[in-house]
Amino acid sequence: MREIDVLQVKNTVKELVIQANKVLPDDLCALIKAAGKTEEKELAKKIMEQLSDNLDAARELDIPICQDTGMAVIFMEIGQDVHFVGGDLYESINGGVAQGYTDGLLRKSIVADPFDRVNTGDNTPAVTHLKIVPGENVKITACPKGFGSENMSRMKMFTPSASREDVIDFVLETVVTAGGNPCPPMVIGVGIGGDFEKCAYLSKKALCRCAGKRNESDFYRNMEEELLKRINETGIGPQGFGGRTTALCVNIEQAPTHIAGLPVAVNIGCHVTRHAEKII
Repeated sequence: MREIDVLQVKNTVKELVIQANKVLPDDLCALIKAAGKTEEKELAKKIMEQLSDNLDAARELDIPICQDTGMAVIFMEIGQDVHFVGGDLYESINGGVAQGYTDGLLRKSIVADPFDRVNTGDNTPAVTHLKIVPGENVKITACPKGFGSENMSRMKMFTPSASREDVIDFVLETVVTAGGNPCPPMVIGVGIGGDFEKCAYLSKKALCRCAGKRNESDFYRNMEEELLKRINETGIGPQGFGGRTTALCVNIEQAPTHIAGLPVAVNIGCHVTRHAEKII
């Protein structure tokens, strides 16, 4: 049994929310930079170059890459041989978020009640997803999610008679409806299977996958590739002004489901689909 003080969790969460908000993962930076070279329209090319310059400036000036520093989403994979000591785990997670958003001078966007709309003042509480896995390590992933893209996300409870093409059409319809609102080029996370909340979880988890990693299943990998091609053929383009780059990647995560259903969720991420992770 390995003991981990929750103070270490707090400090790690603080570090990750700041890092994620200021430095985009290298794989997405590379895709944005590459798109600037393949765009044919002058405006689209210029926008992609400006997006890349913005990422460089944020890194050099140590400032957020987007003014919407998001709602903190924390994924934790906890080894079953870990024993947390020194306090409450959830309090340590939220303490890390609060300290990170305060010390990192990040915009605080969370309201305590959906209708009263009173800001909590420290960007807590975070949305937390805990998973027990074998071993004695803890993997923490911080995924700050801005709501310009989150508001464009959708889910649908299909019946089992729905076809592969029906699901593809739903994803395409979601992207076209979103248009330029989520600051394209987008990252598209798709969850298929599970139940109502599981497919939404899968779609958010899909956004944290490395952009160059495809689904291990041939069936879903082909769906990812076809969706990316067809999304980019819509012509929405960078920031919605037209062009070849509407999405940077499409990631699908699937899970077993009930015989009577086929849930599908589409979680849209903007061009700065942020995430940072660390193992302790």
